[in-house]
Amino acid sequence: MTDAFTPPSLQRRRIYLMRHGAVSYFDGAGKPVLPEQVSLNEQGRAQAVAAGRHFAAEGVRFDRVIVSGLPRTVQTAALVLEHSGQSQLQPEVWPEFQEIRGGRLGEISEADLHEAFTGLHSGQLHEGQRFLHGESIGELLDRVLPAIGRLRSDPGWDCALLVLHGVVNTALISHALSGGQRLMFGSIVQSPACINVIDVGSEPGDWLLRVSNFAPTGALHVDERHTTMEALLEQYLRYRSNREPR
Repeated sequence: MTDAFTPPSLQRRRIYLMRHGAVSYFDGAGKPVLPEQVSLNEQGRAQAVAAGRHFAAEGVRFDRVIVSGLPRTVQTAALVLEHSGQSQLQPEVWPEFQEIRGGRLGEISEADLHEAFTGLHSGQLHEGQRFLHGESIGELLDRVLPAIGRLRSDPGWDCALLVLHGVVNTALISHALSGGQRLMFGSIVQSPACINVIDVGSEPGDWLLRVSNFAPTGALHVDERHTTMEALLEQYLRYRSNREPR
């Protein structure tokens, strides 16, 4: 006799959560570029192409694609879809998933720079903690968590690609790791164009993190010992030093 019962594990849906490819947050003269306008650099385009080819090699087919709307996510998604043979898919823009917003760099004192740049990369973060004296963790969670809840409540998809941002991805992975709680673990690293694999079930706490921070162009991260924000701090300190009167 055949049992018609379907185990809950077989009802889970799949989210491929990516960070956008590499960008240059400082121009050729060392001047900061507005985060809302920055585009993929050559390395970032190559990373997105590699991700698309990896999806194609694994036979992954998406039925929904979501981006934040910032150029670096739109460009990454376009290259991934092109090189996975799925250019017919039209990404949806969800502004709620835009990256955490920083304040004005020039208004941050030199004494506060290190904490402002790197303070989100240690342990469990408190909701009042701010990014570059701008948006707080709590404010980020206020827009990101309802958005992922809205996606989960929509039954019209089985396999979704989300191309988002480093801190936003950290928030979503923290949410998954904690079984759907409102928590943020700053030690979760997201390399450019990395892929995370998350399964979600029908119950609110049913989350499975299968893969985290897989980078198709360097799966073992051999040459990486720093975070993106640590590298950006070094670049900004050089820029700020060159601007000071001598």
